[in-house]
Amino acid sequence: MLTGKVALVTGAGKGIGKEIALTLAGYGAKVIVNYAHSEGAAKEVVETIHANGKEAFLYGCDVADFQAVEQMIKDIVKEHGRIDILVNNAGITKDNLAMTMKEEEFDAVIATNLKGTFNCMRHASRQMLRQKGGHIISISSIVGLCGNAGQINYSASKAGIVAMTKSLAKELGSKGVTVNAVAPGFIETDMTNVLKEEVKEQMMSQIPLKRFGCTKDIAETVAFLASDKASYITGQTISVDGGMHQ
Repeated sequence: MLTGKVALVTGAGKGIGKEIALTLAGYGAKVIVNYAHSEGAAKEVVETIHANGKEAFLYGCDVADFQAVEQMIKDIVKEHGRIDILVNNAGITKDNLAMTMKEEEFDAVIATNLKGTFNCMRHASRQMLRQKGGHIISISSIVGLCGNAGQINYSASKAGIVAMTKSLAKELGSKGVTVNAVAPGFIETDMTNVLKEEVKEQMMSQIPLKRFGCTKDIAETVAFLASDKASYITGQTISVDGGMHQ
């Protein structure tokens, strides 16, 4: 489905990003596995892809750094000739109630989640315009659509991704570049596994399908949006949440 395509997945060392990288590679894409701090985990993702007979490459870069992202895109194009798929997955959380949230907690989340997504969109889209084609998929969240107590910074960053997706889709559509977002619901990862059982039960009660999602649910949606099968879809945010937010 993606044979011959060059894909960059940010924050691909673990969790949803890891599964996206593995899935895109499984469909034939050459995958650049980006990381900022988890080099060891990112190397394991690359090694797993290689073990499966597919192509993957490691690239360390903090997406919050505008110039570093510019260089990353230049290096990818120099090495591989193009970039067909950008998956903006890199993100962090620093949860706190608004009244006790520190300024640096707010700024750090916005810098990585929102500005980091902009940085990658900005630099990758220039190359995609030259190619007259490409797919940009950004990972938002249902909390960006409905909010969540204790996550005013994270919710704002994910809502911003939805708005940027709509705007960029209008800017790039005439050049054959699609821009979409995926909004995961409660997905089982290392981050959610540490939650207390009562919290999980409360979340489960809000999910019509009565089960938590898995990283593969998100990865397969991303792969679809990155393929020609989704060529007439742009400016959309697809919720993958078991019906939690309607």
